[in-house]
Amino acid sequence: MSAAPPALSIRDATKRFGAVTAIDKIDLDVHRGEVVALLGDNGAGKSTLIQCVSGAHRLDSGTIAMDGRQVSIHSPADARALGIETVYQDLALFDNLKASDNFFAGREVAGPSWLPRSLRVLRRRRMTEATRDVLERLEVSLARLDTTVGLMSGGQRQAVAVSRAAAFASNVVILDEPTAALGVRESRSVLNLIHRLRDGGKAVIVISHALDHVMEVADRAVVLRRGRKVGELPASPEAHTQIVSLIVGGGDHRGG
Repeated sequence: MSAAPPALSIRDATKRFGAVTAIDKIDLDVHRGEVVALLGDNGAGKSTLIQCVSGAHRLDSGTIAMDGRQVSIHSPADARALGIETVYQDLALFDNLKASDNFFAGREVAGPSWLPRSLRVLRRRRMTEATRDVLERLEVSLARLDTTVGLMSGGQRQAVAVSRAAAFASNVVILDEPTAALGVRESRSVLNLIHRLRDGGKAVIVISHALDHVMEVADRAVVLRRGRKVGELPASPEAHTQIVSLIVGGGDHRGG
């Protein structure tokens, strides 16, 4: 791993909801060009942790740093401004819009710039070309860009959501169950896309219950249980048994 500071560094992250401590003093580093799998059973704290990084929740205590500089994330807009993009399991796509419109939803390109925003004209051709460029760079194949997302397969929808995140994330991409409910062929396409994100220098966090997919794409596996980090191991077939043991509560390994 490079001597450069992590793209994302979390220290002592703690979040409570009333009397329930959802995450408790969690540390996590993710470097550029690395995929880290965040594992654990339901209720382990995985979603709460990424929601704090993506701005949906605010930490009660702890710090978040990017490239060695401490940052404050109080909203999703703060996270996006820092180059953090998150793809949740529901994908947050507009089924009645085509891929390019989904890419630029909330970030529409319009002009001329000297006009008030309400009077500007959408630059649809520019948005379509930019979408095509991103999909080609990530080797994502869509039969037609003018097809509405609601008519696409599950794998194509996932590819659109991940590609959108890759297009706007300058630092970190977070993927929540990216292969859930996908068939073998569609899962393969998404896993290949994750490889390309890593090869492109992004720091990637993947939440997944599919350990076979984790072993294929991740460099490290970080396991949470009941809101605490209980282990960190290489995401390798040799460590598979240990990782499963950590998830179900049969051990505690904080090494690397």
